[in-house]
Parts: sequence; C-alpha cells; structure tokens
Amino acid sequence: MTNATSIKNLSNIQAKSFQVHPYHLVEPSPWPLGAAVACLILTLGAAMKFHGYLAGDIALPLGLLLVLSTMALWWRDVVRESTYQGYHTNAVKYGITLGVILFIISEIMLFFSIFWAFFHSSLAPSVELGSTWPPVGIEPLNPFEVPLLNTIILLTSGCTVTVSHAKIISGDRRATILYLILTILLAWSFLGLQGVEYVNAPFTIADSVYGSTFYLSTGFHGLHVLIGTIFLTVCLNRIMSYHLTAQHHLGFEYAIWYWHVVDVIWLFLFISVYYWGNSV
Repeated sequence: MTNATSIKNLSNIQAKSFQVHPYHLVEPSPWPLGAAVACLILTLGAAMKFHGYLAGDIALPLGLLLVLSTMALWWRDVVRESTYQGYHTNAVKYGITLGVILFIISEIMLFFSIFWAFFHSSLAPSVELGSTWPPVGIEPLNPFEVPLLNTIILLTSGCTVTVSHAKIISGDRRATILYLILTILLAWSFLGLQGVEYVNAPFTIADSVYGSTFYLSTGFHGLHVLIGTIFLTVCLNRIMSYHLTAQHHLGFEYAIWYWHVVDVIWLFLFISVYYWGNSV
C-alpha cells in the first residue's frame, strides 16, 4: 500500500512538472472570492453611508481596506508568477494582452454610454430644463481655468510616460525612473486640482441632469486616473526592484496603454462637457 501511494504521488508530481502545453494553469487562489466579498462590503457600506446609517461609517472604510488588501496580495501573486516562477510564456503573454485590450474596449464603451447620456440631454433639452443647456439656474465652470490647467497636466503626463517607456527600451534605468516619478506626480496634481474644482463648484450632483452628467463623467474619469496612477506606481516599484527590464516590461506597456486611453477620454470630456456644454 505504501509503495502504491508513493508511485501515485510520484506520477502526480511528474504530471505537474512536465506539462505538454505552454499555458499557465493557475493554482486555486482565494483572491477572486476575497475580491468579491470585499467589493460587496464596500458597496453596502457606501449605500449605507449615503443613506445616513451609522453602520456605513464602519462598513465603508472596512470594505475599502479589504479591496486594497486583496489588490495588493493578488498583484503580489501575479508578479511572483511572472518574475520568479517564469509561468508567463509567450502564449500566456498573448492571452494577457488580449485580455487587456478587451478591458480597454470595455472602458471605452462605459464612457461611450456616459457621453450618450450627456448628449441626449444637451442636444435637445426638455421643457423642465428651460429648453436650454446649461439648464436655467446652473452656473457652469469656466473651461479656461482649472479644466484647461488639468488638460495641460494630463497631456504632459502622457508625454513623460512615453519618454519613460522609450528610456526603459534603451536601457536607461535612471531616466526611466525619473520620468515615471514625474508622471505620477502630475497624476496626483490632476486629482488634487479636480478635488479643488469639486469643492468650489457652484452646483452639485443633485442639480438637475447637468450636475448628474457632469459629476458622473468627470468623477468616473477621475477614478480611472486614480487606478492608472496605482498601476504606474506598481510599475515604478517593479522597475526599482529590477523586475522590469528592456526586454521584459509588458506590464509597464499595459499601464501606458491605459494611461493614453485616459488622456484621450479627458480630451473628449474637456471639449464636450466643459467647453461645448457650457456654450450651447
């Protein structure tokens, strides 16, 4: 019985060690379930907080902490698989690239629906809005103040991250880190200025469909800038840890793709929501 068990265990080890395909079959992971539970707690906490329940003061930060912890631990495992264990073969990289492309397309479709809502209301404003856009009683923001400054900052960050990419390809590690840090600082400047804009805006999200579409579009974009900033920060940490090199930096390229999409979406937001939407 002992010999049979030993032979069976040896066969299992050999089957795992000598796979006949180039794909990475991920071991059972707790992070998908953990992410689902964390997002559920975060959503419930936000709903309770918005409706004035005291439990929201506990559930909201708890859910946020769980989401961030799951992100960090899951990202750690993916980095370990790609960098140290060598599981990311060319076939796996191809699959991940397709996944990132589909993810970016889904993000574009999300913003397409938001722009659809904006133009649906602004191109043919109803009687309830005063048959005009912006609606009667709404004082829009000046597009040539903070919005224009944020546009310059975000476009500049797109340039600096592109230079950082060029430097990592050429093997200039110091310049790569320098330009990437500059990109991250510009991203945080954008978010800080957007926060100042929100605090001083003369209207709220409850002020007719104008306020709803304005905060939905710019707020979702700000959330994507925050996500992209976290993505670039992780890439910076990996570059400083010698994980990413001139020949191996696919994760950095994905972050740059995402960042350029965020840049382009902001241009559409600035032109349509801030400029055109204020002068219809």
